[in-house]
Amino acid sequence: MSEPRGSPRPRLAEVLATPKMLAILLLGAASGFPNQITESSLQAWLKDTGASNTVIGILTYVSLPYLLKPLWAPLVDRYTLPFLGRRRGWILAMQVALAFAIALFAIQDPAQHLAPFAVCAFAIVFFSATQDIAYDAYRTDVTLPSERGLAAAAVNLGYRTAAYFASAFSLIAADYFGWRVAFLVLATVMLAFCIATVRAPSSHNQYQPRSLSESVRDPLRQLMSTPSALALIAVVLLFKLGDAFANKLFTPFMMDVGFSKREIGAIVKALFTVSSLGGSLLGGIFMVRLGLLRSMLAFGLLQALSNLIYCVLAVSGKSYAVMAIAVVLEHVAAAMGNIALVALIMAMCDVRYSAFQYALLSALALLPRYSLGYPAGWVADHGGWYVYYVASFALALPGLICVWLNRRRIEELDEARPEPA
Repeated sequence: MSEPRGSPRPRLAEVLATPKMLAILLLGAASGFPNQITESSLQAWLKDTGASNTVIGILTYVSLPYLLKPLWAPLVDRYTLPFLGRRRGWILAMQVALAFAIALFAIQDPAQHLAPFAVCAFAIVFFSATQDIAYDAYRTDVTLPSERGLAAAAVNLGYRTAAYFASAFSLIAADYFGWRVAFLVLATVMLAFCIATVRAPSSHNQYQPRSLSESVRDPLRQLMSTPSALALIAVVLLFKLGDAFANKLFTPFMMDVGFSKREIGAIVKALFTVSSLGGSLLGGIFMVRLGLLRSMLAFGLLQALSNLIYCVLAVSGKSYAVMAIAVVLEHVAAAMGNIALVALIMAMCDVRYSAFQYALLSALALLPRYSLGYPAGWVADHGGWYVYYVASFALALPGLICVWLNRRRIEELDEARPEPA
C-alpha cells in the first residue's frame, strides 16, 4: 500500500476503476445508514407518541458516542477479531450488531416504556460509532496519497445518500405501515451491507499493539513526534471553523428571512443535500489534479467567500433566487472543504494506529460544530444576520492562515510513502 515519492498522479479513470474505491463507497453508505435512525426518525416516532419537546431533547443525547468514540478507538487498534482481518472483522461485527439492535428497536413502544427504547437507541449509536472507527481506519489503511481526495468524496457520497435514504424511507413507511415495519426493513438492509464488507479488499494491516496502554501511548507519541504536530492539529481544529459557525443557526436564519418550515424542509434542505453531494464529487475530482495543499487553500477560500452570499439574503429578505444561489454555492464549497479536511486527517494518520488517530482527529474537527451554539446565538441577537455572516467569513481566515503557514509540512504529508503495516 505505497506509491513512490514524486510519482505522477494517476488519471481520474484509473483511480475510479479500483475495486477498493467501490468498497469505500459502499462501506461509507453502511457507515451513514444508521445515523438518522437515532436523529430524525427517533424524534418523529417520539412526536407521534405525544412526547414533549423536553423529552425529545433529552433523548438526543443518545448520539454522544459519535463525539466520544476516541475513548474506545484504541480497543479497535489493539484487538483483532478472528475473521476478515484487523479492520473488516470489526466492521462486519458492528453491522451484525446494528441489524440486531435496529430490529430490537422496531419492537419497542416508547409510549409505554421509554427506558428500553432509549437503551436500544443508545446501542444503535454505540455500534454505529464503533463501525465508523473501524471503517475510517480501513479507508486510511487502503488509500494511497493520490487517492485520498476521491476516497473522501466516496465516503461522503455513500454516507449522505444512505443517511438520507434511511431517514426518508422510515418516515414514509411509518406513515403507511407503522414504525415496526419501517425499522424491520431498515434492519434487513443494514444486514445486507455485510456482503459489501465480506467482498471488500483486505487492508493487509497485520500490525497489533502489544497492550492496550501501547495502543494509546504509541499513537499519541507518533502523532506528536514532529515539531509541526501542534500546528497541524490547529489546522484540523480551525479549517472548518467559519463554516461551522455559518451553519450553526441556519434554520433560524431562514425562518427570520421569511421562509416557512415547509419551504425549508421541502426546498432548502433538498437544495443543500444535492449541493453537498455535488460538492463532494467535485472536491474529489479536483483533489486528484491539485493535490492536498492547493486543494485546502482553494477550497478553504471558496468556503469562506461563500458565507458572504448569505449577507445578500439577509439584506434582500425572502427571495427564492438569492436563497438558491446562496445555499447551492455555500454547500458546494463547504463539501469541497470537507473533502480536503478528511484527506488531511487521513494523511496525518499512521496506518498502525489509524483507528485511534483518525477517531481523535475527527473528534477535534467536530469540536467547533458542537461548541459554537452560545457565541453564534449571541452574535445573531446582538449584531443581526448580516454581521453574523461577516463574522463567519472572519472566522474562516485563521484556518486558511494556518494552512499557508504549514504548507511545506502539508506537501510532505501528501507525498509521503505510507509506513508498512
